Amino acid sequence: MSGKTAHLLRLYQDDLALRYAERTVQSYLGHLGGFLAWLEGRGLDLGSVRAEDLAAHQSGLLALRKRDGGPYSVGFQQNRLSAIKSLFRFLFRRFLLLTDPAAGLEMPRAVRRLPGILTPQEARRILEAAQGTDPRLLRDRAILETLYGTGVRVSELRNLACYDVDTQERSLKVRLGKGGKDRVVPLTKAAARAIDAYLAFGRRHFERGRPRPNLFLSDHGLRLSVLVLNRLVQRYASKARVRKRVTCHTFRHSVATHLLKGRASIRHIQALLGHRSLQSTERYLHLEISDLQQAIARAHPRGR
Repeated sequence: MSGKTAHLLRLYQDDLALRYAERTVQSYLGHLGGFLAWLEGRGLDLGSVRAEDLAAHQSGLLALRKRDGGPYSVGFQQNRLSAIKSLFRFLFRRFLLLTDPAAGLEMPRAVRRLPGILTPQEARRILEAAQGTDPRLLRDRAILETLYGTGVRVSELRNLACYDVDTQERSLKVRLGKGGKDRVVPLTKAAARAIDAYLAFGRRHFERGRPRPNLFLSDHGLRLSVLVLNRLVQRYASKARVRKRVTCHTFRHSVATHLLKGRASIRHIQALLGHRSLQSTERYLHLEISDLQQAIARAHPRGR
């Protein structure tokens, strides 16, 4: 490390110590140590770094591997670049450098991964795993059909009241969904039939002699918890021999994906799921693009 680089780094370290906790300071300095070693290997110092050099370093982070051979996470890359941007911003604002080569450096974005999506066949197998006239089976089938038929959140499902469901009109009112907004969503025929059967022959078993407002009740006549609902879904997924990790939210993502593949409008899917922003719904488009890319790679004459 050149004398100039060491001097600039000491000034920056003193500034960090005044503004941040020791743990944060050590994290920044650790990342800068890796960056400075990279500079030294290329015969550069802080005073001679250009934007092109930082872009090259950022590209190199993608190829960097840990001891076990795995790539570093996006979080690691973000932390490394944050430390670099902070260093050059300090040096530029203190007039220790004439320009800030890191000003245009873009931070990598973490890819929001969707959980394992069910195929339509897997979804059907899970639904059909809850068959029978036992009150619990009637309740569980109605829960599963509602999740897959409407894409409601697990919190919305557990808050449903009996008066929120109209099986004749095949509609479901979701009250105080995410963001505090109500919405009305359509019920599939299968979900409406399952709820009718549960209301007629199953729900009374769970009331325990006391009227309850909630549509779906636990074995003790109470509102079902999120934990119990997820365990219920996992139990039927296991019974159906679906080896993916399946939760209530898996049904929500699967509904959106299946509708999109069936050429439903992205706006209609947004309304069904209760997304305030279209960006939340558009991530399913990225999934479709991924599917298309795989299909092209597999089947296109020039894709292999």
